[in-house]
Amino acid sequence: MRPTEIDATQYQTQLETKVAELEKQFSEFATPKLEVFESIPLHYRMRAEFRVWHEGDDLFHIMFDQETKQKYRVDHFPPASLLINQVMEDLINLLRPNPTARNRLFQIDYLSTLSEEIIVSLLYHKQLDSEWEEQIKLIERTLKQKYSIHIIGRARKQKVVLSQDYVLEKLPVNGKEYIFKQIENSFTQPNAAVNSKMIQWALDVTKECSGDLLELYCGLGNFSLPLAQNFERVLATEISKPSVAAAQDNIRFNNIENAKILRMSSEEFVQACKGEKTFNRLEGIDLSSYDCQTVLVDPPRAGLDPETVEMVSSYRNIVYISCNPETLLENLSTLTTTHNIERFALFDQFPYTHHAECGVFLTLRS
Repeated sequence: MRPTEIDATQYQTQLETKVAELEKQFSEFATPKLEVFESIPLHYRMRAEFRVWHEGDDLFHIMFDQETKQKYRVDHFPPASLLINQVMEDLINLLRPNPTARNRLFQIDYLSTLSEEIIVSLLYHKQLDSEWEEQIKLIERTLKQKYSIHIIGRARKQKVVLSQDYVLEKLPVNGKEYIFKQIENSFTQPNAAVNSKMIQWALDVTKECSGDLLELYCGLGNFSLPLAQNFERVLATEISKPSVAAAQDNIRFNNIENAKILRMSSEEFVQACKGEKTFNRLEGIDLSSYDCQTVLVDPPRAGLDPETVEMVSSYRNIVYISCNPETLLENLSTLTTTHNIERFALFDQFPYTHHAECGVFLTLRS
């Protein structure tokens, strides 16, 4: 089924199927009852990417059918936020009659927020010059009459920011609003409403934890900052420079005083903890002063590498957020030799697809 053809009346049916498949996939483990966190059935995605098709004087968004690989026109995209749907229509109508703005344009990316801000990235097969910038500024000025919008141009080895390259998301979590600076072209959770539920779940499973929290793959602080309330201190690592910079800003925006973000990969952190390698980025930081009894990991689809799994297995409590059940399954085969699974959750970040976002809380066997 194409994303443009989703039937909201089938949402519960597809979710039940996903739940059954996940329970069967993890049946080898003594998992507790699966906690299921639903999505809204339409307009749940805060991000969307489209190729652009030029056909004579016409210009429109397209996607490609996953089975036939054939392109199809997209004028309305039900999975995306209402804001994205509104902007994509108005933007394409302004680009279509503008030869300079549409010339060699091949892709448009959208990043929206619950706070009604949006960034649009225009990708080109040409270098962007002053004439292009002048025309896009006119288009942006027109759209700003209706939206809180920022347009960015991208070409090979070129990025043109007309105003700013970020939005400020205001995410509700347990009755409190957290501000997150989200950088264009950096990772953000696609389903904001389900993301709030993920954070609330992580807060709940760690409410009785003590000591400090270590988080690997912290991104812009999506989990680190809300979870700081449950711990004495938070030490978090992230390899992406833009994400680390955004996380530092988010610490200030949310008045978090007990969190520290390090620009390191999980592999580098393991090396530092073992004393195998020293890093200038750790200058002035005494890792031995932290009493990290809990670790949170939210790795990419590849899951945790063997060295990180070994390190993680030494912690009393493990919170594992996974976007890939297959690699989660592989990592749990090792982690369950030392830990028990106390909580198991499905977060339906990606409705109407086979993708499943999972949360697992494990505790060290006594």
